[in-house]
Amino acid sequence: MSGRAYEISLAAWSMHRMFFAHEVDQLGMVALTRELSIDALELVNTFFPSPQYVYLRELRKCAEESGVQLPLIMCDGEGNLAHRDAAKRMQSVRNHHKWIDVSAVLGCRAVRVNAGGEQGDDDALERNAESCRALVEYAEAAGVDVLVENHFGLSMDADWLVSLVRLVDSPRFGTLPDFGNLAAGADRYAAVRTMMPYAKAVSAKCYDFDDAGEERTIEFAQMMRIVADAGYAGFVGIEYEGTRLPEREGILACKRLLERVRSELEA
Repeated sequence: MSGRAYEISLAAWSMHRMFFAHEVDQLGMVALTRELSIDALELVNTFFPSPQYVYLRELRKCAEESGVQLPLIMCDGEGNLAHRDAAKRMQSVRNHHKWIDVSAVLGCRAVRVNAGGEQGDDDALERNAESCRALVEYAEAAGVDVLVENHFGLSMDADWLVSLVRLVDSPRFGTLPDFGNLAAGADRYAAVRTMMPYAKAVSAKCYDFDDAGEERTIEFAQMMRIVADAGYAGFVGIEYEGTRLPEREGILACKRLLERVRSELEA
């Protein structure tokens, strides 16, 4: 393989225990990202103390001075994009507008949204597509992509998620494959392989590591080969959700693993 296989970023959610314990705020997350020699921080909308312009300028300045990129914002809690009530569905779309605006101010390239709907809801695909088309139309003017992750509910089915991307049918709309967040019994490697052709970001979910530095539940060498074989060379975000290791140690363990696998892929 010629060139860098992928870049490494840090999902802010990897620090959620520290955040909720008031040990670090969002500006502190930027500083910690730099301290850990990681070049990019993926933001979480619920971690913002304020989406107001003065704070956003401070955050962007902090990131620029630290040499930390802010590639995307993970958006949660902004309503159901597949709500059966059209008015509530469109309200959810409008709720996401501010995070597209925030992304434009911060220089983020994308926002991650959640698909709605539950098993047995045959019309959820079309309702999600309607909402996502509206979001993409708004995001186009800001130069921001809209991504959907296998996160919960119907989106945990990789085939369903890809059907949504195809139905929206926009170069501004893609997937954010997560190595976890799949239905019980699903083949995680096959699922990620299905999502990767449409990927604009990747979430390297990890939980725990053995003495050799390998993730205990996910074969990272196999997973990252799937990512590389799809031609993806963007950011792969560390998303540590373990409890045995402190968050800082878990992040560093995942970083070392991703760096080692990357070296093997580039050899």
